Amino acid sequence: MAAGRGLATPGGPVNVPIQLSSTYRDGGPVSYGREANSTWAAVEEVIGRLEGGRALLFASGMAAISAVVETLPVGAVVVVPEDAYNGTRRLLGDLSTRGRVSFRPVDPTDAGAVEVACAGAGLLWLESPSNPMMRVCDLAALAAVGHRCGALVAVDNTFATPLLQQPLALGADVVVHSVTKLLAGHSEVVMGAVVSAPGRPDLGAALADRRLLHGAIPGPVEAFLALSGLRTLAVRMERAQANAGELARRLAAHPAVAQVLYPGLATHPGHALAGRQMAGFGSILSFVVAGGAPPADAVCSGVRLCVPATSLGGVETLIERRARYDGEELTPPGLIRVSVGIEDVEDIWSDLAAALSHVG
Repeated sequence: MAAGRGLATPGGPVNVPIQLSSTYRDGGPVSYGREANSTWAAVEEVIGRLEGGRALLFASGMAAISAVVETLPVGAVVVVPEDAYNGTRRLLGDLSTRGRVSFRPVDPTDAGAVEVACAGAGLLWLESPSNPMMRVCDLAALAAVGHRCGALVAVDNTFATPLLQQPLALGADVVVHSVTKLLAGHSEVVMGAVVSAPGRPDLGAALADRRLLHGAIPGPVEAFLALSGLRTLAVRMERAQANAGELARRLAAHPAVAQVLYPGLATHPGHALAGRQMAGFGSILSFVVAGGAPPADAVCSGVRLCVPATSLGGVETLIERRARYDGEELTPPGLIRVSVGIEDVEDIWSDLAAALSHVG
């Protein structure tokens, strides 16, 4: 990947160095460290090239989500998937209690319901695949719905990454990433990104203003680490996705598993759509343990290689029972989300199978 390398000068560094400065001399394009940083710029160049728009880095994924919402006027309506990321729904819930915005949950796989909900809305928020139910929605069709209703269309592309799905090309106005997850990929960085469509320079400028005024800027060291992670995204995704597909097939045949939610399975209701919309099915899957919460908790506590943890997208396999959190009432009690890593698939399966062997 050649993007984000800086000038190719003889004797120059291959990697953009970490720029540690809060203050800049007069006369240049930057006067203060909250405005810009050359290490951020390198990461933004890579993510922008991958997504096909203008990228801006933020201090976290939640800061990126908040920046998009904060472009809306007071009292605006946000249409959001009923099973969207918990943090997104909690943010909207908090803002609604203070009269900042209101929101309408909707089933994103029902285009008719989305169109009804979008009447008078300022923002249509989408996820595909969704977290943690792995539902797939038609991004191009829903973007058209949102625009007919006069709404801004935003897509959280964290699960798919731009290697598998490019929402801006499907009609979205803006894409959000938790860079913490697959893009950085090593469970060591907290960071977010927003990418605005090339045809929306007004939106890009508004988002840059939100970052400048609200101060949700990333650190240059974190940006350097994220850039290093991005260099290996393709090979990490290739391995983790292959592992996820194999694990999904094996889990689907296990007697202790009631259901597997993974778009790569032919039995998944969004399988055909994902095949058309995505370049692959991703590295995240969910499965429902027969018997509900107690046996699912036993599986999470019984693994030895897999790591019980709440994040995703790292090189290690992470698992957790999502319904244990407030706001996950629509999630089956026995659902375990698995962020599949790049370990040997036989080692991952041996660990999961051993933990599942005690369910019964």
